[in-house]
Amino acid sequence: MPLLPYPLARSFLFGLDPEDAHDLTLGAMAAIQHTPLVHAIAQRRVEDPVTLAGLRFPNRIGLAAGLDKNGRCIDAFGALGFGSVEVGTVTPLPQPGNPKPRIFRLTEATALINRLGFNNDGLAAFIRNVRRARFRGTGGILGLNIGKNAATPIERAADDYLIGLAGVYPHADYVTINISSPNTKNLRDLQGDAALDTLLAAIRARRGELAAEHGRTVPIFLKIAPDLDSGQVEAIAATLQKHAIDGVIATNTTLARDAVAHLRHGGETGGLSGAPLLAASNRVVAELRSALGPGFPIIGVGGVTTPGDAIAKRDAGADIVQIYTGFIYKGPELVTGAARALAGRAARGAS
Repeated sequence: MPLLPYPLARSFLFGLDPEDAHDLTLGAMAAIQHTPLVHAIAQRRVEDPVTLAGLRFPNRIGLAAGLDKNGRCIDAFGALGFGSVEVGTVTPLPQPGNPKPRIFRLTEATALINRLGFNNDGLAAFIRNVRRARFRGTGGILGLNIGKNAATPIERAADDYLIGLAGVYPHADYVTINISSPNTKNLRDLQGDAALDTLLAAIRARRGELAAEHGRTVPIFLKIAPDLDSGQVEAIAATLQKHAIDGVIATNTTLARDAVAHLRHGGETGGLSGAPLLAASNRVVAELRSALGPGFPIIGVGGVTTPGDAIAKRDAGADIVQIYTGFIYKGPELVTGAARALAGRAARGAS
């Protein structure tokens, strides 16, 4: 168990501006992760191995992309018991993101709204950080999430994704193509039939070249939005299969505000995450599972704030469950609690 009780840390952090709290936390984690002080936050990883897309995940709980955009704290998050850690989204060139303030807490709803806009230090700095990480050597699975620069025209988006893919490929267990953030103008247009078909064709071809160059095939996952109707989900599923994409991550944040419009900050522009997202995310996961069949890898993310939520997402059809906002609100206890719950469900299902 961590030596530092998270409720005490949270009471301090929630007294700060959300982005200041985020930066302070990541700075501290980066500073201690390769020192004995990491034992102040470390906890034993639940062992519940599962093979997905040819990768052996040590358990079914992962960190979602977005919390550590620059890959600075991979080993610190690994020490908290995550079976997998996904970092990014990284873009080819550094960019500051959208103007501040751009993160808002909705504590009554266990939720956040963010409009960060892929703020990150760029691909070169990201790769330097990833190369320093030791997490993969401990059996953890590392996902690297790539996107496009805001200044790149949407019709040239594939260029940025191909640059990102080539850069992260040697260092990733899997690579995620993020086309679902609501905070980069027109990005979600890439989820349309023709645009997605073109993008995934280019990704598949470049992956083939990189596999030959590096002597291994790195799985590719596509991250999609929750704000899709059933027909759109079905079309995306067909395109994933057409281009032999290895898996899908469902979902990113939502633009819907029905559950939080009455709350302070509920009308802020950006993507809503946390508890209000659970039902919409689970709907997309279930529709993907129906369309893709039992063997297609699905990573479910969105709205998991309790171990019971993790079970619900698994029951909807997810193989692996990622957390982000729930971790901010509940801390490391959610990692082990959810991992144990999913391990127990797997054991019951096998009996």
